[in-house]
Amino acid sequence: MRIVVNSGPLISLARIGQLDLLPRLFGEILVPEAVLREVTQDESKPGALLVKNAEWLELGRVSDQSAVARLSFWLDEGESEVLILAWELGATAVIDERRGRNIAAALGIPQTGTIGVLVAAKQAGMISAITPLLDQLVANGIRLSFRLYEEARRLAGEG
Repeated sequence: MRIVVNSGPLISLARIGQLDLLPRLFGEILVPEAVLREVTQDESKPGALLVKNAEWLELGRVSDQSAVARLSFWLDEGESEVLILAWELGATAVIDERRGRNIAAALGIPQTGTIGVLVAAKQAGMISAITPLLDQLVANGIRLSFRLYEEARRLAGEG
């Protein structure tokens, strides 16, 4: 499966030491230029060096820059590039932001997010439990609604 990853999931997974789930779960992992810049520009930020040194991460270039510009009215540049690149390649967008996910749905782009990656990893037997990882996300400043937290636990067979 080919995925295009936004900065939020990259940073979140790196913060909890689970960035390696992406290449273990998915075949081809692409990141648009704007996302790569956003995540690796300041190497002191969480996950920057891990993402910068991830050999399995491929740089993806968007062909239709005018489509990116149109989406930039509602989304930041990275999110816009993620959605357009996923659309161009027929890939799944890995994006956490609600507005981006809503636009992806409207455009018919398959999507998942950080929590979806963790649930898939649990279902594939790559991690033993999702609850401690959800707790680590929250402890690292990642906002999760109670409903999402509980739904993730339920889908992982822990709630």
